[in-house]
Amino acid sequence: MQERRTDPDPLDELLDHLTRSTSLSRGEAHRVVLDVLAFYDETTEEWVRRRHRELQAKGLTNPAIFARISEELPHRAVAPPRLSLRQLRRLVYG
Repeated sequence: MQERRTDPDPLDELLDHLTRSTSLSRGEAHRVVLDVLAFYDETTEEWVRRRHRELQAKGLTNPAIFARISEELPHRAVAPPRLSLRQLRRLVYG
């Protein structure tokens, strides 16, 4: 019988830290990490469109929305290149 080799999860160190420093089980910590990674996997275009919808739902006008998005973009985990207000509008409306 051949021994089956399993590769370690690349997140093992982070999962170990989370289970030691929180009350999360390993499975819960793994799900939280995957959720966070998925959140930051969003492209700039997806993020701009989602943020526009969120701010529009709060009743903000487009000038206020695009100004706010422009201010928020540089603070993302991996900041995209600086986009003009015109480029932001084109991402939303094509």
